Amino acid sequence: MSDEKLSNLLHEERTFEPPAALAASANVTADVYDRAAADPQEFWAEAARRLDWGTPFTEVLDWSNPPFAKWFADGKLNVAHNCVDRHVEAGHGDRVAFHFVGEPGDTRTITYADLKDEVCQAANALTELGVKSGDRVAIYMPMIPETIVAMLACARLGAPHTVVFGGFSSDALASRVTDCGAEVVITSDGGYRRGAPSALKPAVDEALQKADGVRSVLVVRRTGEEVAWTEGRDVWWHDVVGSASTEHKAEMFDAEHPLYVMYTSGTTGKPKGILHTSAGYLTQVAYTFWATFDHKEDDVFWCTADVGWVTGHSYAAYGPTAAGATQVLYEGTPDSPHKGRWWEIIAEYGVTIFYTAPTAIRTFMKWGREIPDEHDLSSLRVLGSVGESINPEAYTWYREVIGGDRTPIVDTWWQTETGAHMITPLPGVTAGKPGSAMVAFPGIAAEVVDDQGEPVGNGEGGFLVITKPWPAMLRTIWGDDDRYVDTYWSRFKSQGYYFAGDGAKKDEDGHIWLLGRVDDVMNVSGHRLSTTEIESALVSHPKVAEAAVVGASDPTTGQAPCAFVILRENAGDGGDDIVEELRKHVAKEIGAIAKPRQVMIVPELPKTRSGKIMRRLLRDVAENREVGDVTTLADSSIMDMISKGMTGTKE
Repeated sequence: MSDEKLSNLLHEERTFEPPAALAASANVTADVYDRAAADPQEFWAEAARRLDWGTPFTEVLDWSNPPFAKWFADGKLNVAHNCVDRHVEAGHGDRVAFHFVGEPGDTRTITYADLKDEVCQAANALTELGVKSGDRVAIYMPMIPETIVAMLACARLGAPHTVVFGGFSSDALASRVTDCGAEVVITSDGGYRRGAPSALKPAVDEALQKADGVRSVLVVRRTGEEVAWTEGRDVWWHDVVGSASTEHKAEMFDAEHPLYVMYTSGTTGKPKGILHTSAGYLTQVAYTFWATFDHKEDDVFWCTADVGWVTGHSYAAYGPTAAGATQVLYEGTPDSPHKGRWWEIIAEYGVTIFYTAPTAIRTFMKWGREIPDEHDLSSLRVLGSVGESINPEAYTWYREVIGGDRTPIVDTWWQTETGAHMITPLPGVTAGKPGSAMVAFPGIAAEVVDDQGEPVGNGEGGFLVITKPWPAMLRTIWGDDDRYVDTYWSRFKSQGYYFAGDGAKKDEDGHIWLLGRVDDVMNVSGHRLSTTEIESALVSHPKVAEAAVVGASDPTTGQAPCAFVILRENAGDGGDDIVEELRKHVAKEIGAIAKPRQVMIVPELPKTRSGKIMRRLLRDVAENREVGDVTTLADSSIMDMISKGMTGTKE
C-alpha cells in the first residue's frame, strides 16, 4: 500500500437491533466497554478469576520486554482441570459435554463425568508411554471424541500438543512433527468423509520415515480398516487407554507454560508454529465464549470447525469446555449423506448457538433455501461467523433463512495468532450491521491506521493493528523469536503495534470492516480498491452464490478487477448476458471504477482446507501465467476445472 488510503466504496444502511428478550438477560451489557476501557488489566484479571487457580496470580501483565508478553505470570493452574474436573466437582458431572454424531450415523453422548474419566485414562496412558511435562505430542485425527480427549490429556500433563488437520499430507505432518520435536503421535486408523472410510494411519507411517524422534504412535480404532503396524512403536488406544485408571491428579503449571503449537496453513518453506500458553489463552477463550455467544447453562453450542484449525481449539476444545457447555461434535461434511445434514442435526439436538464459516454459508446459498426450510431451526438464538469477512448478502441470508429473521449474528474477527475473538458484535448489545465485525471486544485495543501508523478517520481505510497486548496473544513462533518479531511487529515497530497483514476500513459510524489481506488490494487508476468490497457487490446479485476478485495487470489502469463467479444452482450456466449484467451490477452498487474488466463463470473456487480462497492462483489465471503451487488446496484439481470450465470472459 502507498500513502493513499484504501477507497471506501461499499455502504451499508441496514442494522439489526438485538432481540429484546436476549438483551434483557444478556451476560454482558453496554457498560462492559467503559469498564474495560477504564482499566483493561483489571478487566482481564476479573475474567481470569473466573477460572480455578492452584496458585492465584498477583501480577496481571508483564510487558517489560515487548513484544514478549507474560500474563498472570506468578499464578499456576491446570487447563484440563478448568475444562473438566471443576464442573464434576461442582456437581455437574451428569451434564452432557458432547453429543457426538459420526458421519455414518453412529452417536455417543459424553457427560462431563465421562469426559473426566476418559481424560484421566488418556493422561495415565500417555504417562506410561513416557510423556512428561514439556514433551511435545502431535495429534492427527478426525473429528471424534478421542481427539478432544487427547488434547485435554496433553494439557493435563503439561505436554504441549500440535494438532495437524487430518486432511494434510504426510509431508505436512512430517514437517510439523520435526519442527516441534514431537515424541509421540496420536492418530486413528481413519475417519469417515463423504460416506466412505478415509485412512489416516498410512500418512503417519509415511511421515515418520522422514521425521526422527517419535517413539510411540497411539492409534484409535475408528473405521476398522486394516493398518500397517510397527511393533514396539504402535499401540492401540483401546488397549492402553481403555485399561488405564480413571484417577489422575492434575498438576498445576505456571501460567505461561506452553499449551499448544498451531501451524499456520498456506505457507511455503519452514512451517510457522504459533505458540499459545496456558492461563492468558484460557482466560480469553473462556470469557469470549461466554460473552460473544451469550452462553447460558441450557444452551447447546455447535462450532463446525475442525480441531485441526484454531477455531476448533478455541471454540470447541477449550473455551466451551471451560464454560461447562454442552456441544455438538460432528465428524463429517455438510453434504453427507445429504445436503440438509447440518440442519437435521440442529433440529435433532436443539442447537441454540451455531458458529460456522462464510464459505459454508455461501455454499448453502448456492444449494438453495428449500433445503434448510425443510428443517425446524427454531431452537437457534445466536448465529456466529468466523474465518473471513462475511458478505452483507450472505449475512442477511444467514440471518433470514437459518436464523428465522430473529437471531443476532456475531461476525467475529480473530486469527490463529490472536488465539481468541478480537473484533465482534455482542449479541445483547450491538445493533449488527451486515458485513461489519463492528468494534473491538472489550479489553482489546484495535485501530485502523495509515502508512505512518496514524489512525484514519471514519469513512477511510488502512491497516488493521492491535495497539496493546492481549491475554490470548501468541507468545512467539516456535523456536524462532526473530521471525516472530519480524513477521508481526516490524511494520509499525516504533509504535509497538501488532500487524498481521489485514486491511480494514472504518465506516461513517466508526465501525470496522475487514477488507482482506493488504496484498490483495488493487491499484486501479490511482485508487486503492479492496477485493472484498467488489466480491460483496457481486454476491449481492440474486444469481451469484460466491465470488473471488483479483487485480490483474492492465496497460491502461495499472490494475483491473477480474472476477471469478459461482452462480446459484437456479441461475443456469451463465453466458454473455449474465456477465454483462454482473459488470453493470457492480458499477451500480459501488461505482464504475470497480466494474470488473472480466467476469468468469466457474464451477468452483480454489480454497485451502480451512475454506480460504487462494487468490494468488486466480491472479495467475487472470494474467495468463502458469498456475503456481497448488499443494495447499483442498482439491488440487480445481484449477484445471477453472481453466477448462470458464465461460463468459468479457473485455
